[in-house]
Amino acid sequence: MTLFLQLAFLLSIILFSAKMAGYISIRFGQPSVLGELLVGILLGPTIINLFDLPFIEHELTETVTKLGELGVLLLMFLAGLELHLGEMRQNMRVAAFAGLMGVVAPVLLGWGTGLLFGFNQPASIFLGLTLGATSVSISAQTLIELKVLRSRVGLSLLGAAVFDDILIILLLSVFLALQGGAGSTGDVLIILLRMILFLVASVLFGLWALPWIIRRVSHLPISQGLLTMSLVIMLAYGIASEAFGGMAAITGAFLAGLMLARTPEKERIEAGVHALAYGLFVPVFFVNIGLSINLRDFKAEALWLTITVIIVAIAGKWIGSGWGAKMGGLTTTEATQLGAGMISRGEVGLIVASVGMREGLVVDDEFSAIVVMIVVTTLITPPILRGLFMREKGKQPAHAVHVHQVEKENESEAS
Repeated sequence: MTLFLQLAFLLSIILFSAKMAGYISIRFGQPSVLGELLVGILLGPTIINLFDLPFIEHELTETVTKLGELGVLLLMFLAGLELHLGEMRQNMRVAAFAGLMGVVAPVLLGWGTGLLFGFNQPASIFLGLTLGATSVSISAQTLIELKVLRSRVGLSLLGAAVFDDILIILLLSVFLALQGGAGSTGDVLIILLRMILFLVASVLFGLWALPWIIRRVSHLPISQGLLTMSLVIMLAYGIASEAFGGMAAITGAFLAGLMLARTPEKERIEAGVHALAYGLFVPVFFVNIGLSINLRDFKAEALWLTITVIIVAIAGKWIGSGWGAKMGGLTTTEATQLGAGMISRGEVGLIVASVGMREGLVVDDEFSAIVVMIVVTTLITPPILRGLFMREKGKQPAHAVHVHQVEKENESEAS
């Protein structure tokens, strides 16, 4: 079987399983993303080990992973498209407090947990940094399904995630620089300056140049020219975010969506990107999170450490971000919802943990505990969020949400 046929086989299994699992999850009153994450674990090395079938080349693992990374870029791009810069600006205070406390609390608690279990100082600090990471893509998908992304909680959550991303990257960069003996005040200032320059440049370019570019492209006689240019802009923002800003590519993709949301062509862009994202790339991303986790590697001797890390990870984010949101002006209920939305670590936690393994900062027991923590926090976030919002607002049942999603997909396909 050729590599192309192997890839076609893997994608057909992943996409079919993702949609079926998402449908079953919705029928049980949960967000579809929960089913997609669970089926990923089922197909992964924990149980079936899809990539280890005798007729599958191992190099395809990286191909599927890259397709999934495009999925998370598209997901965050869509999240940005659904918002407006003015709305984000109005919730900046809440986002700043929630993002700050959502990093400080879990980092300090994780540091203390490492020392409690006898880790050395670098390993303990790195455990705290791992717990400080947040994967808001899981929460964003859940809020989109619940149609509350543009609520005050949704807007503040996405803003807090941007602050969280900046702080964690900054702290991680400083920590690794100090560990490598190259740390100095100048290094820290350079990292911070790069981030600020990227954010300022991306916003200015988005405010002044992007509307003109999109307006010109929309009138060109090119098949799907507007959609293609939007994807190019998204990818360019993602590249610039990592290469020049030192931040995650998903931050750049989110900013690109936020900038394009100001253009009159927003709805046309959103329809095309929605069909492309949810038809292929986003399901691959969520399933691939499960595919990248092997719970068979969990060591029983790390049980108490794992339980403690899970409790600290959940409490640190929920209480820290929630407290910050409360300080920023949200009600107790809204702060509780926002804090719950920051719990998931997802792919961001895996990335940070893998950096620690590569640098020799994470021992085997610690890595095992971190992986299980990532699985638990990623799986519990969607149902917790849904329960909090449904209980508060008494919205339509899950079946109605599913019908809305199907109708939206059909509209996108028709356009």
